[in-house]
Amino acid sequence: MIKEWNLLRALACLCILFLHSTTQMSKVIDHPEVELYHYVRILLCMATPAFIVLSIVILANRYPNRLPDNFWVKRVNYILIPFLFFAVIDALVTKYFNSNIMIDEKITENILTGNFVGWFILVIFQFYVLHYLVTKWKLSMKWMLPLSLILMFSYLFMMNEGLIKLDSYSHVLRLPFLAWFGYFTVAYVIGKYYNSLSKTLLKYRWLTLMFLALSATIVYFSYDSGLITGTHSRRMDLFPLVISFCLAVLAWGQKMPGSKVVNLISNYSFGIYLLHWQFQRLLAPHVAGMFSNYLASVILLFVVSLAASIVTIKLISYLPFGSFIVGKVRKGKKNLFGPNLWRKQLKHGFTFRHSPSIVDR
Repeated sequence: MIKEWNLLRALACLCILFLHSTTQMSKVIDHPEVELYHYVRILLCMATPAFIVLSIVILANRYPNRLPDNFWVKRVNYILIPFLFFAVIDALVTKYFNSNIMIDEKITENILTGNFVGWFILVIFQFYVLHYLVTKWKLSMKWMLPLSLILMFSYLFMMNEGLIKLDSYSHVLRLPFLAWFGYFTVAYVIGKYYNSLSKTLLKYRWLTLMFLALSATIVYFSYDSGLITGTHSRRMDLFPLVISFCLAVLAWGQKMPGSKVVNLISNYSFGIYLLHWQFQRLLAPHVAGMFSNYLASVILLFVVSLAASIVTIKLISYLPFGSFIVGKVRKGKKNLFGPNLWRKQLKHGFTFRHSPSIVDR
């Protein structure tokens, strides 16, 4: 696995984890009335689109001409089935907090409308279909890329301005591929030509930082002026930020040495995405009372939910059917709880073999 891909996946995972830590903590303690705090939360919203971009980059790089015969079987087994499983888990946790919830209706809503943290999987599956059509019909990005940007920004404008709305089902509007179409085409081009593009990114890596700084400035001015106020990933001004962030990580990641921690988080990222939200919902009320400082509470919730997610994924992965719950995680042959292994890991640092995650199976 290319190390900068691991780095981008890990960073996107940690960003969404930290963003949700602030979201859950705010349900117990109000958000601080600090402008910088809210601006940072908006910046962190680029994490999910970045994760989606990486999925297409790897897909286009691995399968530029056609999808393999076993492509759909693997994705149903290790992505769609975990989605269905956690749609049920989310409904059960929601029922725990609100006894008035009808469990069967909530499960159906989660599965059909993606009304829980796993909604992005429905978007990625649409992109799998789109990639299939692009490769089958040899569609050219020369016309598809500009068209996708026009369609995406038009759709986002209508959605954010309330020109199209579904009342209590407004969350469904984020699911159609049109909301993310531009991300697909840009990512497809990056992935298809990655072998040559990566060298260009490395050579002009300082320019990627300038692009990233400019994109972050655009987001700040649209936020500060009140032009775009929402804290969500469908903000139109996040598009250049997401692309510049991905390019910067792909450029500078080539210069960074391999990291066991990065590989660990990258390997477990799919399960972390699905698990962390539930842990945070359960833990936030207890963590909030441990510190008087809001930021300290957020950081603790972030660390604890990350650790709890990783440990849970590791344990589930040892079950015969674990891959159908948390996705396919490659495991070492040594006993997880063996004392000799733990002494060795403590002495030399924890080592986890990398396995493909949601984006490259």
